[in-house]
Amino acid sequence: MRRLPPFSPLVAFDAVMRHLSFTRAAAELGITQSAVSHRLAQIERHFGTALFHRLNPGLAPTAAGLALAPALREALDRLADLDRHVRRPSAGRSLLRVGVGPALSRWWLVRRLPEFAAAHPEIGLELTTVTSEAAARGVDVWLRWLPRGEARRSSVSRPLFGERVFPVCHPRLVAGGRTLGDLPLLHKGRPEAQGAEWNWATWFDRLGLDRPAAPAPGDLGFDDIDTALSAAAEGAGVALGRSLLVHDALADGRLVRVLPEIFDLASSKVHVAAWRPELIDDAALGRFVAWMVRETARTVAAPETVSPPA
Repeated sequence: MRRLPPFSPLVAFDAVMRHLSFTRAAAELGITQSAVSHRLAQIERHFGTALFHRLNPGLAPTAAGLALAPALREALDRLADLDRHVRRPSAGRSLLRVGVGPALSRWWLVRRLPEFAAAHPEIGLELTTVTSEAAARGVDVWLRWLPRGEARRSSVSRPLFGERVFPVCHPRLVAGGRTLGDLPLLHKGRPEAQGAEWNWATWFDRLGLDRPAAPAPGDLGFDDIDTALSAAAEGAGVALGRSLLVHDALADGRLVRVLPEIFDLASSKVHVAAWRPELIDDAALGRFVAWMVRETARTVAAPETVSPPA
């Protein structure tokens, strides 16, 4: 009987070897840093030797790690080729379980799914609302919202799109020439835990406006962008929106811009599609990710036009 090394720890070693970082390896594999560390310890126990020197900071491969890396990469590549040659198309529909945040699902993705279904009747989609790594464990592909520095293309992930951030509100709030300094603000999350583009102080500083200490009378706070944008669409105040999320609401007049596009700020995070390693060559996954890339590029690049409110 063959004494085979455990597969998941081998995949974790390969990711750590390529990135020389537990953090980046965890982001690629869609697991926690602790899980990566645990899997690496497993493979080191199996071989009976350390594969990395733990430095402060960083990692460096040992002689054993350097010897293992090319042989493992060749083995993983051959496994991928074997899967491509042996797998036969299913006679029925492929089911793809997609994990997505509530804001992206509600404000953009759901209304475009009929188009995907019409173009790909052989693929069934099952959407799951995901707000944490734990909730993503049961999905095939997770549309993640990651800092730009962690959004790297790899065998198990692909950056999809970047967005711009700008203030939006219901059309009636800016009727009569009211400006940002005259309007109640809707706050999302904790400013200190987010990029500067999500802090209202950044916007008032750029405009040279004074603002009372937050929250000012009439301001409201929300823990996520989904509810903040919903409140803005109901006329509760001005929210900071992302270009992809608010594109349709701007087009049909539910929301309007408060400032010209010249004031837009780039988001410090981007959306990334991350999938399970065993789906690297899955045809249904490839078609869905390719469709997401095309559709998001088309949406973000499309000019935003505002229709008169009903």
